[in-house]
Amino acid sequence: MAVIPVSLAGRSYDVTIESGVLDDLASEARGYLNSFGKNGRAVPFVADNNTHRLYSEAIERSLSGAGFAADWFVVDPGEAAKSWPMLEKLTDWLLSLRVTRSDHVFAVGGGVVGDLTGFACAVTKRGCGFVQIPTTLLAQVDSSVGGKTAINTRAGKNLIGAFHQPSAVLIDPLVLGTLPDREMRAGYAEVIKYGLLGDAEFFGWLEANGNKVLSREPDALSYAIATSIRAKARIVAEDERETTGVRALLNLGHTFGHALEAETGFSDRLLHGEAVAAGMVLAARYSARRDEMPQEQAERVTQAIAAAGLPSEISALGMQGTGDDLANHMRHDKKMESDTLPFLLLRGIGEAYLARDVEMSDIAAFLDEQLKAH
Repeated sequence: MAVIPVSLAGRSYDVTIESGVLDDLASEARGYLNSFGKNGRAVPFVADNNTHRLYSEAIERSLSGAGFAADWFVVDPGEAAKSWPMLEKLTDWLLSLRVTRSDHVFAVGGGVVGDLTGFACAVTKRGCGFVQIPTTLLAQVDSSVGGKTAINTRAGKNLIGAFHQPSAVLIDPLVLGTLPDREMRAGYAEVIKYGLLGDAEFFGWLEANGNKVLSREPDALSYAIATSIRAKARIVAEDERETTGVRALLNLGHTFGHALEAETGFSDRLLHGEAVAAGMVLAARYSARRDEMPQEQAERVTQAIAAAGLPSEISALGMQGTGDDLANHMRHDKKMESDTLPFLLLRGIGEAYLARDVEMSDIAAFLDEQLKAH
C-alpha cells in the first residue's frame, strides 16, 4: 500500500493506492460514511453503466456488512455525460437524497464520472464532500487528483467548472484488469506526460518498462501510478488554482489535444488520452521546429508514443479539417488571453515550460504541415 498526501492549505487529503480497496471499502472509507448511519440514509454513488455493472456488487457487499446501504446514479459512458442536462439531473438527485454539506458522494469510474460528480458536489448546497474511486488508468494518475471539475459545452471541453478538491482518493490497481486495452493505452499517455514534463529519468524508465505497465504487471503498474501521482501532488500543492504557471505544466499536450478532440466531435473516434498523446508529439515537434528541443529527443517522444500503440501522426486520424480549423478550436481554450494562448513546449525531455510568444498563425501553418506529412 502507498499513501500519497496532497498538501493544500486547509484542504489536504490522501491518495491511497491499495489492491483490493473496493472489496474493503466500508473499512477504508469509514470516516466518509458515518453521516449516512443517521436516519437510515443510503450512501450516494455515481457511476457509469460499465463501472456499475462491474463493481456495484462488491461495494454493496462491503457496505452491507458494515450496516450501510448504497444508492446509485448511473450515466452512460462517454463525454456526452458531462453536460448541463446531466448535471441538472445529478444535482436534483442529490437534493432528493437530502445530501448535506457534511456528507460525501462517491464517484466510481473514469474521468467523466469524476468530473461530473465533482462539479455537482461543488455547486450542491455551495459545496459538499466527495470521494474519488477512479477505475481507469487515466483517472487514477491524473483526473482524480487535483480538484479540477467540469462539464463540456458546445463551445468546448471543460469550459464550465470549478476547483473542488476531493476529500480522499482511493485507488485499486486490480480494477485495471477489466479495463479495455485501448482505455489502458489512453491512460498511459498521461503517465508518459509526467516523465516528459519534469522527470527525464522516469521517461527513460517508461521507455524500458512501458510494455510491463501496459500488460498490467503489478510492480511496474504500481510504480508508474505512484510516481505519476507524486508528481501531480507536488505540482498541485505548489499551484492549486493555476495562478503561477506551475500547474499549467500538467497541460502538456492538452492544448493541441483538445483541438483534436473538438475536430473529431469529442467522440470515441479519439479518446482523451489518445488526443493528449498526439498533442505531446506535436508539442515536441513544434519545440524542435523552434530550435528549442533537440530533434533526436523529439523523435524519442514520437517513438515512445507509437510504441505504446498511441496516435503519433495526426495525418492518420482521418480528419478533414485544416491547420486553421484546429487553431480556431484552440481559440476557445479557457487559457486564451486577448489574442494569445500560452503553449506548453519543451526544451528537452523532462524540461517543459510555458511559452507566451507563440503566434496562432504559426501554429496553423505547423499543423497544416503535420496534417500532410507521413
